[in-house]
Amino acid sequence: MTPLVAAAVLIAAVTHASWNAIAHGIRDQLLAFTLVGGGGALCGLALLPFAPLPAADAWPYLLASAAIHVVYQLLLMRSFHLGDFGQMYPIARGTAPLVVTVAAAVFVGERPDRWQAAGIALASAGLVGVALWGIRGSRHAEREGSGESGGGAPQWLALTAAIATGLSIAAYTVVDGLGVRASGSPLGYIAWLMILEGFAIPLCALMIRRGALLGQLRPVAARGLLGGLLSVAAYGLVLWAQTRAELAPIAALRESSIIVGAAIGALFFKERFGGPRIAAAGLMVAGIGLMLHAG
Repeated sequence: MTPLVAAAVLIAAVTHASWNAIAHGIRDQLLAFTLVGGGGALCGLALLPFAPLPAADAWPYLLASAAIHVVYQLLLMRSFHLGDFGQMYPIARGTAPLVVTVAAAVFVGERPDRWQAAGIALASAGLVGVALWGIRGSRHAEREGSGESGGGAPQWLALTAAIATGLSIAAYTVVDGLGVRASGSPLGYIAWLMILEGFAIPLCALMIRRGALLGQLRPVAARGLLGGLLSVAAYGLVLWAQTRAELAPIAALRESSIIVGAAIGALFFKERFGGPRIAAAGLMVAGIGLMLHAG
C-alpha cells in the first residue's frame, strides 16, 4: 500500500464518518437516506459523460453490489433509529474488517502475511473495544434513566441491526473489490453503482409518503444532498484504492473512520468519548501502523 493509496483511504474515512453523521442528524431517517441516495444518484449521472462504460464482466458484480447496498442502507437506517451514533457506527464499521479478511483469503487468494494479519487483528480488536464500551455506556444510561435493572430489548435490536450492517459492508466490499477490477473503468463502475443503488430508497419514500414527500424534504434538502455528495466521494476513493492494493488492508484502514465518528458523536451529538474508548482507538491505530509497516 503506497502513501498515496493510504492517504486516499484515510480521506475516505473522514468523509464517510461525516456523511453518516449528517444522515444520523436528520431525525426522519427515511428522508435522510432519500436525500443521500438521491444525491449519490445525481452525482453518478453527472459522471456518466466522463466515464467509460464498465466491461461486461463487471455488470454481475455491479447488480449484486447495488442490491447489497440497498440492504445496507435499510439496516443502517434501522441502526441509527435504535441507537446512538457513537455506538452504532463503531459496531457497524468494526464488524467488517475481520469478515473481509476471511472472504478475501477464500475468494480472492489474498492471504495476509503474519505482520499484516497481526495488524488487522489488532485494529479489529480496538474497534470491537470501542463498540463494546459504547454498548456498556448506553445501557448504563438507559438503566439510570428508566430505573430498570437490565438492558432492554431495543438495545439488543440495535446491536443486531448494527452487526448486520457490518456484515453487509463486508459483503459489498468484497463484491466491489472484484467488480471494480473487472470493470476496466473505476470511474464508470462508481458512476453506475451510484445510479443503480441511489434511486431505490427515494422510490420507496415516494410510494410511502406520496404527495407529502416534497414538502418534508425541503427543510433538510441541503444537508441530505451534501451527505450524498460525501458518500460518493468516500466510496469512490475506496474503490479506486481497491484497484491499487489488496482488499483486507484497505478494509481495515478505512475503519479509522471510527475515530472520526467517535469524535463527531462527542462534539456534535454530546455523546461520551471516555478513557476506555480512547484506549481502544489507540489499539486500533497501533494495528493500522503494524499493517502499513508490513505493507
